[in-house]
Amino acid sequence: MNLHQLLSLLVLALFVNSCTNTNQETKRPNVVIIFLDDSGYSDFAPFGQTSFETPNVKKLAEEGIMFKNFYVPQAVCSASRSALISGCYPGRTKVFSAHGPGDRGLETTFPTIGEVFKNAGYKTALFGKWHCGDQPETRPHNRGFEETCGLMYSNDMWKHHPESPEYWGQWPLKYWENGEVTIENVDSTDQKMLTKWYTEHAVDFISKHKDEPFLLYVPHAMSHVPLFCSPEFEGKSGAGLYGDVIAELDWSVGQINKALKDNGIEDNTIVIFSSDNGPWIAYGNHAGTTPFREAKGTTFDGGTRSATIIKYPAKLKGNQQSSQALMTIDLLPTLCEVANIPLPETGIDGKNVWDIIAGKPNAANPHDYYAFTNDREFQAIMSGDGKWKLHLPHNYRTMTDIKGKDGMPGKYDYSAKIELSLFDMENDPYETTNVILEHTEIAEDLLGYAEIHKKKFFSEN
Repeated sequence: MNLHQLLSLLVLALFVNSCTNTNQETKRPNVVIIFLDDSGYSDFAPFGQTSFETPNVKKLAEEGIMFKNFYVPQAVCSASRSALISGCYPGRTKVFSAHGPGDRGLETTFPTIGEVFKNAGYKTALFGKWHCGDQPETRPHNRGFEETCGLMYSNDMWKHHPESPEYWGQWPLKYWENGEVTIENVDSTDQKMLTKWYTEHAVDFISKHKDEPFLLYVPHAMSHVPLFCSPEFEGKSGAGLYGDVIAELDWSVGQINKALKDNGIEDNTIVIFSSDNGPWIAYGNHAGTTPFREAKGTTFDGGTRSATIIKYPAKLKGNQQSSQALMTIDLLPTLCEVANIPLPETGIDGKNVWDIIAGKPNAANPHDYYAFTNDREFQAIMSGDGKWKLHLPHNYRTMTDIKGKDGMPGKYDYSAKIELSLFDMENDPYETTNVILEHTEIAEDLLGYAEIHKKKFFSEN
């Protein structure tokens, strides 16, 4: 080989290497969001001491980052899910609480994460519980998700509801696939298969679209009551039916993680694992656990703090933990930033928090505050760094001595009330001691932000 040929080969090799590096740098990441329903903060081994193993969530935590102070703005299904997919507070979208059959849900004027990513050339899918609208225009197959299956609302909104069967029995619980009803009236046999069906669809979607960027949203129906799991998991956890359900959800996480690895796209895929709110403790042994105060349906951390893991091997070092405060409204703008996708022109409330997720030195939360609502009432506000939380005076529900068992709910006391209270969340994450008299300046600052938030989103009230 002469010198001219050698130089030509060298130039060609440099060109190929340059193209390869460019492709690797410009390849957009895939996104997988696994969103559980009513899962307790302590339900999985990385976050709590469970009586049985959850190896797949534990593995995900080892490969990613555990976020111990990750919040939802409202601890109820529809409000929480709409905030995730829109990047907006419930006060902006007016999606509060849990919507029922036929409800409008999230208005089409608010772009969903499915629409944003689909418009940017991503393949998109949703397999699971939607609960963000049950009218033709507001169902997921018309909100940017190209492949879909699942329920339009909660799995307890059916004829076997433990307290109001006649009311909920007015509407059949339908199972949808790609915009068509495939099961007219879901029964218990079908409910047992929900987690498995969603998982199988997710794995198939990953395999089909491994060579193109995709957004996969898996909002599970479990562990919302009524509890069901497939026959393979019945009685296997040794921790009752709730344990069996959590074990199957853990299996689902493992199957999705394995599909990413088997298809060679694990490194370039962002995986987010979280829950829409804390446990529904009225159901006793059919509910999860949280170490924090109260639970679902309140603005205390037992309702709004969700165990969360984010994994992205190409950019994030694994086996890490973060105590930085973040919220679901931040996911849409952050994922758009990482994927180089323009944000929707309509207003959103979340902010890009990639520097915090990536653990960059001295990264500060861009929010002055995070706000929390319960139904239509603005009840609490937290400093953006998560160090301080101020509860405005409000009533809340708390459990009585009548506990739920085996699918029947216990009784709430709705007369509990909290006065204007400031909590030091670093030293008192369980919100036990009101320190407002010791830190009046901090309370005044948060009250100022609360007034701003009220004027922006609740001025009509």
